[in-house]
Amino acid sequence: MRIEIWADLVCPWGYIGKRRLERGVDSWNGEPVEVVWRPFRIDPTAPAEAVPLDELLRDPLVDTALRACAPGLTPAQNRVRVGAVAREAGLGPTWGAAWHVSSHDAHRLAWLALEHGGPGLQDAVVEGLFHAHFVAAEDIGAPGTLDRIARDAGFADGGALLRDGAGESEVRELVLRGRAVGVRTSPTFVVGGRALAGAQEGGAVLDFAAAAAEAARREGRAVPEEVERFRQAEALLGAGDPLGALTLLGPLLAEHGGDRGVRLLAARCHVRSAALVSARRILEELVEEAPDDGYAHRLLGSVLRRQGEGAAAEPHLRLAAALAPEYAMS
Repeated sequence: MRIEIWADLVCPWGYIGKRRLERGVDSWNGEPVEVVWRPFRIDPTAPAEAVPLDELLRDPLVDTALRACAPGLTPAQNRVRVGAVAREAGLGPTWGAAWHVSSHDAHRLAWLALEHGGPGLQDAVVEGLFHAHFVAAEDIGAPGTLDRIARDAGFADGGALLRDGAGESEVRELVLRGRAVGVRTSPTFVVGGRALAGAQEGGAVLDFAAAAAEAARREGRAVPEEVERFRQAEALLGAGDPLGALTLLGPLLAEHGGDRGVRLLAARCHVRSAALVSARRILEELVEEAPDDGYAHRLLGSVLRRQGEGAAAEPHLRLAAALAPEYAMS
């Protein structure tokens, strides 16, 4: 039974959830459990160069945002509360992050560990990253820290792979795919397409995972990777992220560039991101190939209008309305 944990490596609840799940697995009598970590970014704007967390917390805007995360508590009170929960989970003896820094490279290291050594090596690296950030109060954005964590976990090549840029595009894509499947908080446990949010107790996570895995087996939920990628791109477009959707579509366009559905979705993404030249090129090809495609005519007509070519747009808009009245535009 595979459990995917989508979590940020600078999220205290991710570490707490990890320890709770481990305790649950120790007493679990069900099918074997395999845990895979996936990236989530709480703060995509966090700096690549670490800044002291105490300095950040003195910012009034940050203070306001943190109060919204823990109603009724000051940020200081909330940190005390989280520290107490962490100690109950067996984390410590000291507790508390000291640095505000991007977790992107830490996620790259975790992904690389999975690719090169499987879930066991990845778990050792993730444990090292969490411990360094929350217990040792180290900067897990620093190359030297990441290299040492990798070596301590038995991943001697980890630091060199990071320096070579490995995992860069893969982690960025995984963050998008998490967003596409509805991951909104850290941690989120995903099994068989079903999700459980929050640092739940280990037993609750395992009961959820067993039920989700069984439901997935009954329903035959497995779909080809290409179909899953296409659906996730559609979901990102629907969520207002056309550039993210285009990122997910990249491999499909490279491998299935002749597929009409893939090209039409790419054209829609270009329209939403105002890349009208790219959208027009695709749509002109589509209407030439299938003159009876009213939707493609409507999109092309709207693109031409936005480009200031009203006369060229009108035939496409009239044909779209004739083929399907719901495509009529004023």
